[in-house]
Amino acid sequence: MDKAIDKRIIRKERRRKVLLWCAGGAVAVAAVCWLVADVIPSVNSRDITLAEVDRGPLDVAVAATGQIVPAYEEIITSPVSTRVLKAFAQPGDTVTAGTPLLQLDLEQEQIELEKRHEALIREEHSLRQMQLSNHTELSDLEMRIKVSEMNLNRLKIDVVNERRLDSIGSGTGERVRQAETALSSGILELQQLRTRLQNERERLAAAEQTQRLNVSSAQREIALANKTIHQGSIPAPLDGVLTFVVSEPGARISSGEKVAVVSDLTRFKINGDVAEGLSEKVQVGSRVNVRVNGAQLTGTVSNITPQANQGAVSFVVSLDNPSESHLRSGGRAELYVLYAYKDDVLRLRNGSYYSGAGEYNLFVLDGSNRLVRRKIQAGGSNREYVEITGGLREGDRVVVSDMERYKNKGKLKIK
Repeated sequence: MDKAIDKRIIRKERRRKVLLWCAGGAVAVAAVCWLVADVIPSVNSRDITLAEVDRGPLDVAVAATGQIVPAYEEIITSPVSTRVLKAFAQPGDTVTAGTPLLQLDLEQEQIELEKRHEALIREEHSLRQMQLSNHTELSDLEMRIKVSEMNLNRLKIDVVNERRLDSIGSGTGERVRQAETALSSGILELQQLRTRLQNERERLAAAEQTQRLNVSSAQREIALANKTIHQGSIPAPLDGVLTFVVSEPGARISSGEKVAVVSDLTRFKINGDVAEGLSEKVQVGSRVNVRVNGAQLTGTVSNITPQANQGAVSFVVSLDNPSESHLRSGGRAELYVLYAYKDDVLRLRNGSYYSGAGEYNLFVLDGSNRLVRRKIQAGGSNREYVEITGGLREGDRVVVSDMERYKNKGKLKIK
């Protein structure tokens, strides 16, 4: 008969098996961890760019984008609402000042000019008639004054005679008083005529001046009509290149509508845009480093638009050499507007990693063949350098090329 196994022996055997399984599992986990720790992603040394942290001066700048445009261009607008009859030039043509660009339908303007000529003739005739009428009226008053003066002289003689006769007893006091009254009346009449003559001269002169203004106004209207007709041929305002023109015959255009643009393509400027949040760092007179097609140029901020548009503020850069050979109308430019200078800062070469002041996770060389991700703090920058405000020391070597595909890695080996 079989004997039952002691329960303590069974429990002891079970504990031994459990311990063996746990030990085996621990060994397996340790092996896996060792393998994972030992397998670090690698990167080829030819695929990365290392830069050394150093100390030195830094012209702090704000980065902006820009477009190259002609330094001077003239936008030509239609003087009237009409239609295009013919185009004498096409975009890209070189034109000289005064060269006709378009022929507009100006028949209505010609008719209006003739009407204004007729109106001027009428105004001139009215002025001439007024002058003749005024001359006649004033001459009549002047003649009446002369007659009144002659009559006054006679009355003075009468007074003298009556007084003399009265003194010798041949006259009477009544006759003397009558002569004196007649003299006083003659004096008043002469004064009245002289006053009237002065007033009439002023009144008629004012009326003539008003009519002369009417004539001048008619002359100005004719000059304006002549100018409109001259501008209707759309002459080129300067020597340059025609960069835009409404060349389709029969096209309807409104008064003030753009019909052509002539640009001077020998000199250029740059229209820049900077983020609204950085706009306070851009001031009129600020120096600007410009990068165009690999060429390094310099310039100055000459104008700033006071209002933001879609989160950006526009400004104009006047170039020190506006005729530089690398400049092409419509081309793009990298702008670095200088706003501060620091004499001795920790700095790192600028690269694709930098997009403004803040924190970055960069790979730093640790030993001879290992890269370790490290959090650093960056400040201002210019086209060449970035100010390092924390996380790096002088002499550290840092990857400044694009490492986006390794953003989830903490360490890398260099092959």
